[in-house]
Amino acid sequence: MTGYEVAVRARAELGEGPTWDPEAGRLIWVDILSSRVHGYDPSSGRSTVRTTGQHVGAAKPRAGGGLVLNLRDGVGLVDPDGAFRWLHRDPVPGRRGNDAAVAPDGSLWAGTMRYDEAPGGGTLSRVTGDGTAEVVLPAVAVSNGTGWSPDGRLMYYVDSPTRRVDVFDFDGRQVTGRRQLAQVEEGAGFPDGLTVDADGCVWVALWDGAAIRRYTPAGTLDRVLDLPVSRPTACAFAGPGLTDLYVTTARTGLAAPHSLAGSLLVVPDAGQGLAQPAFAG
Repeated sequence: MTGYEVAVRARAELGEGPTWDPEAGRLIWVDILSSRVHGYDPSSGRSTVRTTGQHVGAAKPRAGGGLVLNLRDGVGLVDPDGAFRWLHRDPVPGRRGNDAAVAPDGSLWAGTMRYDEAPGGGTLSRVTGDGTAEVVLPAVAVSNGTGWSPDGRLMYYVDSPTRRVDVFDFDGRQVTGRRQLAQVEEGAGFPDGLTVDADGCVWVALWDGAAIRRYTPAGTLDRVLDLPVSRPTACAFAGPGLTDLYVTTARTGLAAPHSLAGSLLVVPDAGQGLAQPAFAG
């Protein structure tokens, strides 16, 4: 597959977490290390930026408007009027929030990692709308892509240093039966953010792999989207028909980054995405 376009030419240090907000008709994405939440309206081309008080791993729409943020020190809420408040504060020195996703029941599955990426230093937690938090996966290294199958019975997950995309059985609240869906071979990069399409296939960005891969529910690699940037970080279907695949990228740690590193890219008509639930809080 080829045919990417530049949606937003930017110099994000660590662009991440593209998410379509259907109510606002905009794509939300973050620059983690610059503590910024970006909004992009594909119909007008208009972009917005909100600065957060600390590193922000993910931003997702809330059911009543506003955003839920996975921050360095926990999970916070931005109200529709722009006011900020903490929902679940859990600061741990040397650790920050990373990728996050909203489950079918509206809970936020929020990942963390240590800045030094030490094995076992991160977690994946389920956070409900009232702020109740439960650690689902302890002792991960770099908690990254999380997503659910179209019927909600499977959850896909990436702990990047393992080079695996894993799959769990999901009962609506808990995960069991962890097993490998796919292994990214040595030299092809590390799996990062992911999204699941209407066919139940998993699209995953390959950090240091300059590509997006699509795996079938059986774990077969059936599509590869090569990109000019070495560090794509995540992907999501967006737009009114959920057919355009948006890709966030990073330039952090690169001695000579590509001119598009840090930009938001898009592949028009790449496939058919799934509508994503808003955070129920």
